[in-house]
Amino acid sequence: MELRHLRYFLAVASERNFTRAAERLHMAQPPLSRQIQQLEEELGVQLIERESRPLRLTEAGRLIYEQAVQVLERVDEIKALARRLRHAEHSRFTIGFVASTLYGWLPEMIRRYRSIRPNVEVALLELTTVEQIAALKEGRIDVGFGRIPLEDAAVARHLLRYETIIAAIPFGHALLDREEPLRLDDLTAGTLVVYPKSPRPSFADQVLALYRARGLKPDAVLEVRDVQTALGLVAADVGISLVTASVQHLRRDKVEYRPLDEPQAVSPLFMSHRVNDTSPEIAILLDAIGHVYRTNHVENELGV
Repeated sequence: MELRHLRYFLAVASERNFTRAAERLHMAQPPLSRQIQQLEEELGVQLIERESRPLRLTEAGRLIYEQAVQVLERVDEIKALARRLRHAEHSRFTIGFVASTLYGWLPEMIRRYRSIRPNVEVALLELTTVEQIAALKEGRIDVGFGRIPLEDAAVARHLLRYETIIAAIPFGHALLDREEPLRLDDLTAGTLVVYPKSPRPSFADQVLALYRARGLKPDAVLEVRDVQTALGLVAADVGISLVTASVQHLRRDKVEYRPLDEPQAVSPLFMSHRVNDTSPEIAILLDAIGHVYRTNHVENELGV
């Protein structure tokens, strides 16, 4: 028995006439009669007294009619629930981010997006750039904000801007006596604290690549989990660290920040999404990002 058999039966019972029921169902009368006959044969009972005019339901037909109404109402409820679930999924927008972006313009970008799309639920998930690529392909996030220029055929990337890399130095360090910007040559002695430790490649590799490009090598490299841990170790005078300028308000009680005289000391910021994602939310978020950059006069690569 199929749901269409029940719908045909209810139409005939409602109209009390095969011809009118067929017109209501937009089908010919003979096929409708055959469908009702098939239903009766499958159930093993007669549902309609065909000799009566207008048609009447048998006692079995009346009982099955009541059950059929409940079944089809339940089916309609299930379909409505499915539509609500689809809408709920469409109205949820999940953003992956590397931790350092929270100290820059990302919070303001998200606030701007929320002001444009107040009915969309925004979820945030901290992920490294490598993890974001996998999460995008698996559908766990809709966009990602990261710093590593990874290439993947399934992922589209927008370069938003380049952020300056600066030096984080503990209070009392001899380098703080210098008034001019520091060079990487000045930052090889002692321990260089880099982050994140894994997965790689990461911002740590960008920092170490700067040294390699200059033919330099720190005396020691300490890899830690995140920027907060790195700055905590700098505050404890364990070593120095290179960080993005957006975090320079952190640990100001124990850490000083100094600019670098290194033109290549910049870190890109990318927004990534699935190549085949046709959701309007992507364009809306990019517009929100452009608005934030324009409002705050931030140099960027979006042409705004």
